[in-house]
Amino acid sequence: IYTGEDTLSLHDALPISAMALALGAGFSMPAAAEPESTDPIKIALFDWTSVNLNATILSKILKSYGYNTELVTSDYLASIQTGLRTGDLTIGMEYWDTTAREAMADADASGETENLGPIGPKAKEEWWFPEYMKEKCPGLPNWEALKGCAEAFSTPETAPKGRYLGGPVTWGGFDDERVEALDLPFEVVHAGTDAAMFAELESAYQRKAPIILWIYTPHWAPAKFKGEWVQFPEWTPECYNDPAWGSNPDKAYDCGKPHGEIYKYSWKGFAEKWPVAHKIAKNMKFSDDEMNQLIGQVDLDKKSLDEVADAWIAANGDKIKQWAE
Repeated sequence: IYTGEDTLSLHDALPISAMALALGAGFSMPAAAEPESTDPIKIALFDWTSVNLNATILSKILKSYGYNTELVTSDYLASIQTGLRTGDLTIGMEYWDTTAREAMADADASGETENLGPIGPKAKEEWWFPEYMKEKCPGLPNWEALKGCAEAFSTPETAPKGRYLGGPVTWGGFDDERVEALDLPFEVVHAGTDAAMFAELESAYQRKAPIILWIYTPHWAPAKFKGEWVQFPEWTPECYNDPAWGSNPDKAYDCGKPHGEIYKYSWKGFAEKWPVAHKIAKNMKFSDDEMNQLIGQVDLDKKSLDEVADAWIAANGDKIKQWAE
């Protein structure tokens, strides 16, 4: 996860060593490029690895084209609700259908932002449990099993209620509302950071300790750890918008999270002010496997964002040229 400690180095020009690697790989850096504007292109950083890696890669590519870029630590939902609309931010690289669907719809309606299309991998975020927890709650993955075995997921602080480890509050996701709507005997505890959440999973998994938590993909966790997503009632727009729909006719959010795309969004003036940079950002895409591997290099192999980004750029010169065409 990006901590903000390397912000200054990320704002510097592409390191000479990375440039040499890129040239060696056949990526001819556009050293004589003249940017349309020298004003900084402000790229949002959030609190999970993939988005900060995408932001770092884009920043380095744009710098190689002569642009001035800044990586700006931002709040996930507030960035699309305010930052991109006012131009205080230029672009955010990941807005997930699973958690930002309503915020994206509002941004679209405002006419002050532009949807730059999907970044590539499909989004899924849901409650997840290790396979070993089926012994203590054999009705899983059906969500209704949680009503009868919540205590198997409890801690001294939540007993007899189960403990659900949610993502940081800024991610949204309606987990508190879902617990209330489905009358689940669980207490939602929000992790302070993405890194803290997965560190707790790692510790619990090694000890076979009780845990149920928010897992998302693209990410390395579903591949590294054996487990399953809870099967909630399927999401529909009515579930979020019409309390008369669903298993609890008095409350909304009595269903699972939506699945879908991960979109890039920008300030509406991006294309006019920096047309080549806009084209690169709009065309920038990764496959699921590619992104999972890159995330794993940062989170599991403990490489820095700069190191992973530089290596990817050095190996993908032809693809970057295509993005700019």
